Amino acid sequence: MSQPLVSILVPFKNTEAFIADCLDSILKQSYSNWEAIFVDDNSDDNSFEILKTYSEKEAGISVYKNDSSGIIEALKTAYKHSSGNYITRMDSDDLMTPIRLETMVTNLEKYGKKHLAVGQVNYFRADGLSDGFARYEQWLNSLTVSGNNYSEIYKECVIPSPCWMLHREDFDACGGFNSDIYPEDYDLAFRFYKANYTCIPCDKVLLHWRDYNSRTSRTHEHYAENSFLDLKVHYFLELNYDATRPLAIWGAGSKGKTLAKLLLKENIPFYWICDNPKKIGKHIYDQELFNFDYLAELQQPQSIVTVANTKAQKEITQYFETKNMQAMIDYFFFC
Repeated sequence: MSQPLVSILVPFKNTEAFIADCLDSILKQSYSNWEAIFVDDNSDDNSFEILKTYSEKEAGISVYKNDSSGIIEALKTAYKHSSGNYITRMDSDDLMTPIRLETMVTNLEKYGKKHLAVGQVNYFRADGLSDGFARYEQWLNSLTVSGNNYSEIYKECVIPSPCWMLHREDFDACGGFNSDIYPEDYDLAFRFYKANYTCIPCDKVLLHWRDYNSRTSRTHEHYAENSFLDLKVHYFLELNYDATRPLAIWGAGSKGKTLAKLLLKENIPFYWICDNPKKIGKHIYDQELFNFDYLAELQQPQSIVTVANTKAQKEITQYFETKNMQAMIDYFFFC
């Protein structure tokens, strides 16, 4: 039986220091039936020339210039030139482990359509990782090992952009790259969630995810924190908000305040609760802040939690459990 073709879509811009390593990791795959489509998003270094050299030697590698500018347009350009049964994305500064494609294809062949192949990730950085990235890696992998990625989708992007694969038909059905919303990886993760594609559990590291100071996700305005919160609110209101139930914001820090402004802009009524005695009873944006136990006075409330402290989150979760409230139905952590 012939292997299904996998299309690997790789936008790149000014990654000459890393792109050869990325290419070599693709060439070392245990799975052989793939095409790697690279799209140059207006680089001004030697990235394109490196790709041209590889493409002249390796039949499976092709390189194009972006039809426009930006990552989304580069991904659209790559997809236009693809023909694979399965679609996956790769970043030009990362590394696939040798079993990545084989593992993902095997899982998709086993589980069929309406499923999403994901994998464990390993962050690395030349001068050592920060504790924040180490915690993010641990959190992400703890979701992926059980396939429960959507259970905390409002915290952070739960599906790494360079480490997913799905049937072409499913990719098209959820809109593919035909969305101009940034951050594009988080938006796509929400559309996978909206389409109810089941994440296939994976206990193997399939991606080495490189971090460095000039990485796009660290420097571009499209990946600023306010963009993330806008996106979360957009999909929460579309997918999980129940307008027949009272809504409460838990937390009055900077994120809670930004969330309040977004809900007010959308004319969404809400109660505001916190456990900070200096804020309880005061008004922010003409909204009174109540003590957190005011939640018990509301009839079947939904609650968005904007408290970032890990210990406090555990205590809040325990409080919800005493009220028989369920995650992703009755309460949602937005950080």
